[in-house]
Amino acid sequence: MTTNSGRKPKDEDKEKKFLGRLAYKLDYDFEKSALTVLIISAEELPAMDLGGTSDPYVKLFLLPEKKKKFQTKVIRKSLNPVFNESFVFKVPYNEIGGQTLVLNVYDFDRFGKHDQVWKFIY
Repeated sequence: MTTNSGRKPKDEDKEKKFLGRLAYKLDYDFEKSALTVLIISAEELPAMDLGGTSDPYVKLFLLPEKKKKFQTKVIRKSLNPVFNESFVFKVPYNEIGGQTLVLNVYDFDRFGKHDQVWKFIY
């Protein structure tokens, strides 16, 4: 399954604003009891830096445990980054239904707090 998601931040009452898309793929391996998440790319991300670009990366984890967190590499000065990075979560099949995948897109900031571009809960 490949999914493109363009979501706005948590607050549903804020004005709707397009914040880009994230392409990713999910694959469950029954023999290995493993969920593989492939972060493919992002498109049309908003410019978060003064120069009109962003330095995006994606953080991902499963709820409710948050035991294993992953993140992609930072792609410098890009509003359309290509990541092509895979991450594997060990999850028994009988527990997969109780898990929630969280994908956060951030803009890297060398000297301050990294800006959250958006959050997607799957």
